[in-house]
Amino acid sequence: MRSLPFNIAFWAISIFFTLWAAVSALRPGRGAVRRVIKRYVRAMLWAMRALAGIKLEVRGRERLPEGSFILAPKHSSYGDGFCAYSQFDDLAFVTGDHLERFPLFKTVLKKLGAIVVDNCGGPEARKALSRSAAEAHAEGRRILIYPEGHLAPVGVRFRYRTGVYYMARDFGMPVVPAASNLGLFWSQEAWTKTAGTAVLEFLEPIPPGPDKDDFMARLEAAVETRTAELIAEARGGPVVPSVLGVPEDEKKRADPATPVAA
Repeated sequence: MRSLPFNIAFWAISIFFTLWAAVSALRPGRGAVRRVIKRYVRAMLWAMRALAGIKLEVRGRERLPEGSFILAPKHSSYGDGFCAYSQFDDLAFVTGDHLERFPLFKTVLKKLGAIVVDNCGGPEARKALSRSAAEAHAEGRRILIYPEGHLAPVGVRFRYRTGVYYMARDFGMPVVPAASNLGLFWSQEAWTKTAGTAVLEFLEPIPPGPDKDDFMARLEAAVETRTAELIAEARGGPVVPSVLGVPEDEKKRADPATPVAA
């Protein structure tokens, strides 16, 4: 019964604030759009709590370093972005170019200072990511990036992409891994929501280092291990290791002639 009113509110809130943000984007500077988005995030967290029964508990804020850093959380729910964004005054987030297909979103994302990259990846995407990240770093902003680049079902992990490593190395920024069990209550983009307390936990920062493989292994181990523990804590069961999956779009690129099961 909770899912229907929340989903109606989700779309009503999103449309209202997108229109408001688009109008605000006509004003000079990022301040007006940023204030609208902050209100949008607060409205969505209210809807999650009041309508879907999903409360947010944040842990580990004392671990956040001073100044600029890169936030690299687990991504199992469409609500992850709202939860992460709610914890910071000004966050530059990395997102795929798929959002630019929605009316007005391209203008809002640009004015907001979002870092938009090509979903297909490759050298050009890495260059664009580096340029946009350099601008955000010069402004002293924190950067949010989901290292898997995809929404992962609970208990599944995708290949961690190296863009986060290159940003950390190029700009000398620490990376803060973050674990979350929100996918238990709002799985990926699922219609159905389940009431409960979702936890977002900031973990020990990882300093930038010269060894890419070691850095990526530390990041993945931190995020996946703690995420599994939070899921087990919520379920009241043993910790189950995550399973490596392959995103549907990567399956199609690997063999376009092979049909992909729904």
